[in-house]
Amino acid sequence: MLLQVSKSSWHIYGHHARRSFFQLSKRDKGKWEIITAAGKVSNERSVPKHIQKPPYYYTPQPPGNTNGSPEIKNDEQVNYMRSSGKLAAQILQECGKMAKVGVTTDEIDSYAHERILSLNAYPSPLRYAGFPKSLCTSVNNVACHGIPDDRPLFDGDIINIDVTVYQNGYHGDCSETFLIGDVDERGRFLVNCTRECLNKCIELCGPGVPFKEIGKYIQRYCEEHQLESVSAFIGHGIGSYFHGPPEIYHYDNEVPGKMQAGMTFTIEPILSLGGGEIGILEDGWTAITLDNSRSAQFEHTILITDTGAEILTKEG
Repeated sequence: MLLQVSKSSWHIYGHHARRSFFQLSKRDKGKWEIITAAGKVSNERSVPKHIQKPPYYYTPQPPGNTNGSPEIKNDEQVNYMRSSGKLAAQILQECGKMAKVGVTTDEIDSYAHERILSLNAYPSPLRYAGFPKSLCTSVNNVACHGIPDDRPLFDGDIINIDVTVYQNGYHGDCSETFLIGDVDERGRFLVNCTRECLNKCIELCGPGVPFKEIGKYIQRYCEEHQLESVSAFIGHGIGSYFHGPPEIYHYDNEVPGKMQAGMTFTIEPILSLGGGEIGILEDGWTAITLDNSRSAQFEHTILITDTGAEILTKEG
């Protein structure tokens, strides 16, 4: 997922306090642990020589360019995308089963790293634009790009785990928000709504459909459910590149362009119980809601087919 300057204002934002059980959002009335600073991040994990690696592993590069015309993939490319997408979905569900009270996000990252390597694939986030870990773990009021660290999961947390794998030269990208222990009613409402919102967006997709219809639907859904889209982050094209065109906006927009068979891209709305504005912690990655309200995210990589859309990151 890419950060983009949109209708939401965003600021560099950081605190030194590690834990707090108070919340500021007027709409998010629940009780949970607010994340205000990153924890201790372990050293980079090694990747064996025989694993195929993306170019940014060897040479530091900025995030991919999402401008331009979306790629139309041929049958061979689509098959590679299906394989990497299926693997990403498998790893995501395995990580979700690990996500329990007392488990640290670094432990989840360690498992994912070794598991992906064991299947002869590469964990795409590692070294991408300098990211230090093999997946993203975003807890409670962390909207996205949370760096796995030594913080254990607490009863009542919600956690988004974002998995991308690079296999046979192609990336597969997906995420899901998991409930930890006894999550309050508002937290469960948020997670269920965000899942439903993504599924409805995918149902809209097919050849000839304007990309903007995704954002327009998300905007309506949020208004109907008194939620807010964290619109600073966008979905993106994906293939042999981690991020490319098209850009998928998660709010009402008039960006031109229509879906065509053979396109592959992600849809990944982040919905918040409070405001949609975010700030970045001092680690340069962790994006938190400015009002400390909880957010949830779900993501799939999809393929536009002749008749609709195929979810490439669906397990099984």
